[in-house]
Amino acid sequence: MKLSDFTHIEPVEKGWSVDKKYCVTDEKGIRYLLRISPYEQKERKHYEFEMMLRLAALDIPMCRALDFGECTEGIYSIHTWIDGNDARDVIPMLSPSDAYKHGITAGRILKRIHTLPSPADCESWSTRFSRKIDKKLKFYSECPIKYDNGEAFINHIENNRHLLNDRPQCFHHGDYHIGNFMIDSCGNLIVIDFNRCDHGDPWEEFNRIVWSAQSSPDFARGMTDGYFDGNVPLDFWKLLGLYISVNTLSSLPWAVPFGQKEIDIMMQQADEILSWYDNMTAFIPKWYKS
Repeated sequence: MKLSDFTHIEPVEKGWSVDKKYCVTDEKGIRYLLRISPYEQKERKHYEFEMMLRLAALDIPMCRALDFGECTEGIYSIHTWIDGNDARDVIPMLSPSDAYKHGITAGRILKRIHTLPSPADCESWSTRFSRKIDKKLKFYSECPIKYDNGEAFINHIENNRHLLNDRPQCFHHGDYHIGNFMIDSCGNLIVIDFNRCDHGDPWEEFNRIVWSAQSSPDFARGMTDGYFDGNVPLDFWKLLGLYISVNTLSSLPWAVPFGQKEIDIMMQQADEILSWYDNMTAFIPKWYKS
């Protein structure tokens, strides 16, 4: 497959990625997704492409990687096109039971994704993530804006970071939440956007479940139950609270350069998280218990 094979190209204006995305069509009328990344990301993008091929071999329902190479604009990759709608638009409109079933599917897919191992020579998780915690605590402390009860997140982190010791590591999708799924024309859940893939504690992959729980608590509940076959361990909830706390603290300094709208979103999200966790004094969030 070559870029010259396509007879029509249309920009896709979605997502936060620096990649340029296009819907391209060949002479037979078949559509594909074309992603073009900066040259300096060549090694990173090649890793992403190779891991997507490995995931496809596990029969993960996903946007399939087809071709990879260089072009005048940068590094390109070609993927199958998914006919359907964004899950974050569809799932909140479903009945609670149907949203929950999609969540169960998402959890089981994630469990399969996590069967891919991390690199054999990777640094221990406790060392690696503790360094990330210290960095993000520093960013938050230097941020000119603070959450009303940011100390609740900081206390939860300090009280539970010992749970990072001896955690296993595996391949990560890197951004696993309701915004990175589609519902195809047959009603199936499809995983998209592996551009943040990495490796780490499998349970850290749930750190974006906040976005899912805000859109559809039933989907978020199903995703958790699907991953653990309905038997969710308490240590998972403790670590999830830690991972969400770290993400929430770092979200505020991230938002500042983007202006008041993004700041307000993060402020509102922090308030909602504190409500779910009773100011981080509870381990199991209200969206799951309800």
